[in-house]
Amino acid sequence: MQPNFVLMKLPGETGVEFVEILPFTPANRNNLIGWIAGRSDGAQYGTSVVYNFPKTKLVDGPLQIEARIDQNAQLSGQLTLWNQQGSHVRRGALLVIPSGRALLYAEPIYLQAERSPMPELRLVVLALQDRLAYGPTFESAMAALFGGAVSSMSAAAVPAEPVRGAPASAALPQPAADLNALIKEAAKNLADYQRLTAEGKLGEAGQKLEELKRALDKLNTRQR
Repeated sequence: MQPNFVLMKLPGETGVEFVEILPFTPANRNNLIGWIAGRSDGAQYGTSVVYNFPKTKLVDGPLQIEARIDQNAQLSGQLTLWNQQGSHVRRGALLVIPSGRALLYAEPIYLQAERSPMPELRLVVLALQDRLAYGPTFESAMAALFGGAVSSMSAAAVPAEPVRGAPASAALPQPAADLNALIKEAAKNLADYQRLTAEGKLGEAGQKLEELKRALDKLNTRQR
């Protein structure tokens, strides 16, 4: 797979920098054994940061995540149907994002009509080592992955906040409301990052990427 260029703050660093990231799988093997970030700014230009994953733990590589997507009955059926209706499914680059002690895999899926040069985002697929979720937007996919919502091809309802004045026995949705707030925060940070990057405001975009990572860290912590 091709490397991805991102703005991020590496562990132990104080500032945002421009890095080239690449998940690493050895020849003839599909599992992930490392993650590499090539640094491209200032005095650190030309150096790298490498995460080596333990040999005693199997970490899914990009091809294995792609296989999990293909093996999902709902996803594979929908992608096949879209490809038979005069359109073409375009699968975006699979991003492998370190978040705390976990890896978040993210892949956008686009649909391009035969007479249209502009693909349309139709699905976002997210995965952790032990589960996979999807939705028509990043926010809905996050709600399915972390918030207990059901993965859906159409816009899904976000977990409802508790009703004010409800009795104590009905106050169980409060943690879900907190989780919903984290999911909305992560989705907003992603949207802001994309907008600022398109506007060329790279410093501000890097800050939004860091805020996104912090929100993902909080979500991962709640799942333990």
